[in-house]
Amino acid sequence: MAGKEDKKLKTTVFQDETRIFNPPKDLVENSNVMQWMKKKGFKTEKEMRAWCSSDEHYLEFWDEMAKTYVDWHKPYTKVMDDSEMPYFHWFTGGEINITYNAVDRHAKGAKKDKVAYIWIPEPTDQPVQKITYGDLYKEVNKFANGLKSLGLKKGDRVSIYMPMIPQLPIAMLACAKLGVIHSVVFSGFSSKGLMDRAADCGSRAIITVDGFYRRGKPVPLKPNADEAAGGAPSVEKIIVYKRAGVDVSMKEGRDIWWHDLVKGQSEECEPVWVDPEHRLYILYTSGTTGKPKGIEHATGGNAVGPAQTLHWVFDLKDDDVWWCTADIGWVTGHSYIVYAPLILGMTSLMYEGAADYPDFGRWWKNIQDHKVTVLYTAPTAVRMFMKQGAEWPDKYDLSSLRLLGSVGEPINPEAWMWYREHIGRGELQIMDTWWQTETGTFLNSPLPITPLKPGSCTFPLPGYDISILDEEGNEVPLGSGGNIVALKPYPSMLRAFWGDKERFMKEYWQFYWDVPGRRGVYLAGDKAQRDKDGYFFIQGRIDDVLSVAGHRIANAEVESALVAHPKIAEAAVVGKPDEVKGESIVAFVILRVGNEPSPELAKDAIAFVRKTLGPVAAPTEVHFVNDLPKTRSGKIMRRVVKARALGNPVGDISTLMNPEAVDGIPKIV
Repeated sequence: MAGKEDKKLKTTVFQDETRIFNPPKDLVENSNVMQWMKKKGFKTEKEMRAWCSSDEHYLEFWDEMAKTYVDWHKPYTKVMDDSEMPYFHWFTGGEINITYNAVDRHAKGAKKDKVAYIWIPEPTDQPVQKITYGDLYKEVNKFANGLKSLGLKKGDRVSIYMPMIPQLPIAMLACAKLGVIHSVVFSGFSSKGLMDRAADCGSRAIITVDGFYRRGKPVPLKPNADEAAGGAPSVEKIIVYKRAGVDVSMKEGRDIWWHDLVKGQSEECEPVWVDPEHRLYILYTSGTTGKPKGIEHATGGNAVGPAQTLHWVFDLKDDDVWWCTADIGWVTGHSYIVYAPLILGMTSLMYEGAADYPDFGRWWKNIQDHKVTVLYTAPTAVRMFMKQGAEWPDKYDLSSLRLLGSVGEPINPEAWMWYREHIGRGELQIMDTWWQTETGTFLNSPLPITPLKPGSCTFPLPGYDISILDEEGNEVPLGSGGNIVALKPYPSMLRAFWGDKERFMKEYWQFYWDVPGRRGVYLAGDKAQRDKDGYFFIQGRIDDVLSVAGHRIANAEVESALVAHPKIAEAAVVGKPDEVKGESIVAFVILRVGNEPSPELAKDAIAFVRKTLGPVAAPTEVHFVNDLPKTRSGKIMRRVVKARALGNPVGDISTLMNPEAVDGIPKIV
């Protein structure tokens, strides 16, 4: 984080994106947001966004959204209470159950026989499953009744450690039906990762599987849960779903098979009605250092915010097939695979396995076979496919697609262009969303009516007052960069850190707390700039900023310039101490398939950046690598790259999906 000593050092922005892609007229006219604008009498998008986020109207906006998207068992009496800032309370006095909104009301109505999930197992010889809302209702209720039989009740915590199978959302929804707080732990985490999280929140049970499939082969998972339970004394039960037929040990009195738990259970279960502030889930995020943070999310806000943003940003219609490619172990999967699409009564595709198994055509075959209409994925995936070349998507019929999306990190403009050209037929709009585990929903994003710039998440969404401040708390002028902040609270935002009030205050609120007029401003931890037209460009974490010859330069801007080179697929840049300039820029790049490293190519890459951004932002060294260390959600870990390159301890790498990549980073000192 920028310290007080850095206050006078401003972030330098080198490049303006001038390419603009206007949305097709039929998309604009038929969009969900345009229908609402017409109803309200707004003439322009700018006018609408400003009204919804204004001091005068934003609570009015959220009141309307809350009443539009969810059914309340008991109406709330106040939209928002800020008397205990920064602990904001939304929809006070009301009662709600999110599973009732996501499943029950559809299963008991016209959508009983509509498909909720199309589930595709990774092994190609296993059948696709289609699960209707009626099916989901029965399975959720049986499992919820099973949990009740074990003594689990409102306020208890349960850790869910499962791969991408339908039983994962079923388990989440069953917990939520009872008011049990779920904490999903990504199945790629080690036993220690699970143990730390289960112990921290005091989980009474772990829900897991015998094993799962990775690249077509069964991989045991239950042993990790056994090890975790050994270090988490609160765990009383381990519930095991038989997925892969892996032989695992079962501890008598503690372990129980899922199928035994649900046997004979009723297909009916009354929802437990909860206060809107009742915690729906705890999701841990590791950040860059230190103990994982248990992010607490509330029920009411996460029923309203994700459903509303999904409906407006991705323009979902009743006949759409939605595919969010994230893992449910991350917040993207919570909000946009489970809660939002189900609350909207949508059909979602859910895929168990790897994007490149058995080959790089698997995703595109899924889209072709199931007529996916809206695809939401990560820049990491886009760059992976870009590296392999367009021949893979070109083999398949992707004509069902009508909108694309991006999530997880800033998307390089040239990766954005490749995505549009080769997946979007050169005509589809890309909804580039910026948000965080902490926010629960998109904060900045285009709408289907928004003119797009490659690499930009465009503007704050209606109802979200997002700005960019300098370290003194002043809004930065257009064309400048600074800290991205939320000036007002919103329903889906995090409520606390589990068991750590001091850290919650310090990380998100303290920085501007004593600045006049800025108390209650949320510091996101990301840098951004607004161009001359007001478009937001996310530049990465506050700590991911280089200091070169008096300029603060965003790592992401240099990386984007490198990826624009026709032979480069991915890049990470870090700072190397320099006695004269403070830091010099060192780049680690992955080449596109069919290109070979050479000293000439390194020089060409440096010259390319020099021409694109100017001399001060050009790397002094370029190193070719086969892989870059990435988190399990696909983000490049610059911290690890830098530590390895400088010969320093790399610290905790338990969140990496490819720890072997660390050894491939050459030392530069």
